[in-house]
Amino acid sequence: MATLADIGVAAGINILTALIFLLLFAILRIQPFNDRVYFPKWYLKGLRSSPLVNPGALVSKIVNLDFRSYIRFLSWMPAALKMPESELIDHAGFDSAVYLRIYLIGLKIFVPIALLSWSILVPVNWTSNGLQLAKLHDVKSSNIDKLSISNVERGSDRFWAHLMLEYAFTFWTCYVLLKEYEKIASMRLAFLQSEERRADEFTVVYNANKLAGLVAEKKKMQNWFDYYHLKYTRDKEQRPRVKLGFLGLWGKKVDAMDHFTAEIEKLSDQVSIFFF
Repeated sequence: MATLADIGVAAGINILTALIFLLLFAILRIQPFNDRVYFPKWYLKGLRSSPLVNPGALVSKIVNLDFRSYIRFLSWMPAALKMPESELIDHAGFDSAVYLRIYLIGLKIFVPIALLSWSILVPVNWTSNGLQLAKLHDVKSSNIDKLSISNVERGSDRFWAHLMLEYAFTFWTCYVLLKEYEKIASMRLAFLQSEERRADEFTVVYNANKLAGLVAEKKKMQNWFDYYHLKYTRDKEQRPRVKLGFLGLWGKKVDAMDHFTAEIEKLSDQVSIFFF
């Protein structure tokens, strides 16, 4: 099983890779030949001119020879983080504001999950004796494995802590994503309303979102049908059944394959309406 050294090596590789990509981005950003790539909005507003047309040596038009800029090449990050979203959109574009919100989404999701995991799950796992019992069967483990669910004894009531928090983490993640989606959608609407109208914005779409939702739902039903059909082919003595209640935890039990076949046919009829 994993050791502390293994985790350290994996973390070191990930951190080093992230730093390399950050440095590459920051260095390429200040090169003259990439100026239009990183500052397109300024060119559209006429606030910036291409350094390639400025007088000077050919090398200076391709490579940034100002070594002082390499010392402060990350100075834009604190300024971008402190800048209000409306000002950031006007300065760098809507995509830049959304990109920064992705990091905020990560913090909103994983910080509470990490705190709950370390305050509840880690003590539950650490105080269990599953790995000590497993050593009797020559199962090798390390102290770091005591922090994981593998240290919980088989059939222990401590698994309820993992199950309940798994549902809590799932609901919290979905809630944060839903709220952020609504926020970004409203930001995009405000951004489009503030921009000049263009001909390519006026596209006729008839219930495209509803059609996409039906297609996605049909695909999900087909996946469930394939799952239960495969399960049935492995054991044909008993047809699989499924509960119709919330998350399949309760409700009326029905034949799984018949249920999903009916759902697929119903969705197929609804999808076909869009093409006639």
